[in-house]
Amino acid sequence: MRAAITGGTGFAGSHLAEACATAGDEVVTLARGGDVAVDLLDAEATRRAVAEARPDVVYHLAAQAHVGRSWEDPLGTLTANLAMSVNVLDAVRAEAPGATVVAVASGEVYGPPARLPVDERAELRPQNPYAVSKASADLLARFYADAHGLRVIRPRPFNHAGPRQEPVYAIASFARQVAAGLEAGAGVPGNPIRIVTGNPDTRRDYTDVRDVVRAYRLLVEPGGGEAGEAYNVCSGRTASAGELVRALAEQAGAEIDHVVDPKLVRAHEVMEIRGTYDKLHAATGWQPEIPLEVTLADTVAWWRGRLRT
Repeated sequence: MRAAITGGTGFAGSHLAEACATAGDEVVTLARGGDVAVDLLDAEATRRAVAEARPDVVYHLAAQAHVGRSWEDPLGTLTANLAMSVNVLDAVRAEAPGATVVAVASGEVYGPPARLPVDERAELRPQNPYAVSKASADLLARFYADAHGLRVIRPRPFNHAGPRQEPVYAIASFARQVAAGLEAGAGVPGNPIRIVTGNPDTRRDYTDVRDVVRAYRLLVEPGGGEAGEAYNVCSGRTASAGELVRALAEQAGAEIDHVVDPKLVRAHEVMEIRGTYDKLHAATGWQPEIPLEVTLADTVAWWRGRLRT
């Protein structure tokens, strides 16, 4: 299988590229610094890139993906994420109409849940500009399946974490702070590692990124995902920021000083988000395999290695 991955040099994209290559796929990354260099905001360039890639499947992961940053530039986030999705879908329709498109959305599209766990029938009620952009792109993907007959599958990953993630995200930030403290010799009695977080009580559904990208691949396997359908990719369990900090302290065997910074507490915060992956499991047999404790330990280890270079 020839797999083209937008955002293939990023966090989840790089893990997906590795998973595809390990499975024997021929991988082409579509990004400014990818195998095929392209600005996905340029419609004609995107069309040429898809034509050059000749894909059997297009995994569309590229996005401006940080919730906090989307509040600073809502128009830029909305414009970029929707434009990239239009350009990729149009390019596939024109140049590779037989390809499957895995249009990656987000669990953020659901917003405050009416009930837990959230399944794919829940109302889309996004609560930040990033979530609005992903909900729009998700609806657009379904439209292309309905109106143009493209085989589009719409995974909705909830929070995912692991090595290589930028420290603007919770687990990556906390793990980097732990790693920096350990490298400085802190974490012992009388010299704890200071970890700064936002709201310590918000609960999120975390899945290891390596499990997440495995789900993407399974959705395009024969007998996998159904065209046009949405699939939650999640663990079905939640952890608060406070619990993550305590788990990191336990994994590192370190003394921790947990500090809450009011400036990091977001407006319109949804206090708990938890999904169900029953639909994905029924379609593909997928379920999360990597425990949260392993995700935390691997992320700290990756940051320690990076901080030493």
